[in-house]
Amino acid sequence: MWVFLNNSFLSIVENRNNKDELLVRSRIKGDIEKVFPDSDVFEMENSDYKYRSYIKKTNVSNKLKNIVEGITYDNFKNSIPSDQSERHHSYLNVWTELRKLQK
Repeated sequence: MWVFLNNSFLSIVENRNNKDELLVRSRIKGDIEKVFPDSDVFEMENSDYKYRSYIKKTNVSNKLKNIVEGITYDNFKNSIPSDQSERHHSYLNVWTELRKLQK
């Protein structure tokens, strides 16, 4: 699952070795900690997602639920902080590509 938040981008997949955990990954240093401040993040230099953390499924689920319930914006792209222009640009590129799927 890809999760685009206005302050972080996460890729969340199953932990192959522990079905009670998820592997939360990111390409951007600090993004995991913005969402899961108590997580133990480690780095894998030659992987597609350099930053990683194993987090209990229930913790991930509860946190994402709280984030959804706390949405106060009516335009996601405009909710990206102004000091994050590179993130905004990357998200806009994704938005543009995905828009091509709309018929």
